[in-house]
Amino acid sequence: MTQRLNGKHALLTGAAGGIGLAVATAYLREGAKCTIADIGQSPTPELAALMAANPVTLAYAPTDVTSLPAIDALIASAHARFGAITTLYNNAAIFDMAPLLESGEAMYDKIFAVNVKGAFFVLQKVLAHMVDQKVQGGAVINMASQAGRRGEALVSHYCASKAAIISYTQSAALAMAPHKIRVNGIAPGVIATPMWANVDALFAKYENLPIGEKKKRVGEAVPLGYMGDPTDICGAAVFLASDEASYITAQTLNVDGGNVMS
Repeated sequence: MTQRLNGKHALLTGAAGGIGLAVATAYLREGAKCTIADIGQSPTPELAALMAANPVTLAYAPTDVTSLPAIDALIASAHARFGAITTLYNNAAIFDMAPLLESGEAMYDKIFAVNVKGAFFVLQKVLAHMVDQKVQGGAVINMASQAGRRGEALVSHYCASKAAIISYTQSAALAMAPHKIRVNGIAPGVIATPMWANVDALFAKYENLPIGEKKKRVGEAVPLGYMGDPTDICGAAVFLASDEASYITAQTLNVDGGNVMS
């Protein structure tokens, strides 16, 4: 513990489990107060345990990021509880896949509603809050993906949604530079989260593979030789939120074991 985030108030979306929960845990350890938002009306057991261990510095706010009034209510409640938001970890997202010629409007609308619309308006509204509150050293971390760096035949909508996050990160960073608010992104590679059970099952369906085979293959294909763990994202997330990254903005950092070189 170095208390690199002492005095910060971080809002984390999509953080009731997986990477988001790991990052929230790291932020708390580094001295931040955290507001976690996710779609569930009640905390997951893992989040409930973290809340019990941090009753004074952690709050949960059920939120649908596709609803603009819900985002407004989230920001208002977070501000009332812990003061001005200084850090946004913009993480809420969903995944689905299908062959390009079979992908319907419903899948498109669902993915873009959460991954693009939700992410953008959380970003926009939190940045407006930071400007209004005259936040010093404000930092945003948008969660992209290695999928946003390239296309994949079965994953067109998800790839496009994460490419949009990388682009919004660059545009928002330029817009916020006069306010000295930094906007960066993280592009994880293949990370062994609970969501991978669903991802693996979808690949098994469309590529005619045994369950577990896709996960095994993608892990072995990583230059470092294995899938990442959610905690592997925490170092980058803490660094970008901290004052150590005070001269870094408009960047999306690959944390992927060497899968993408850029």
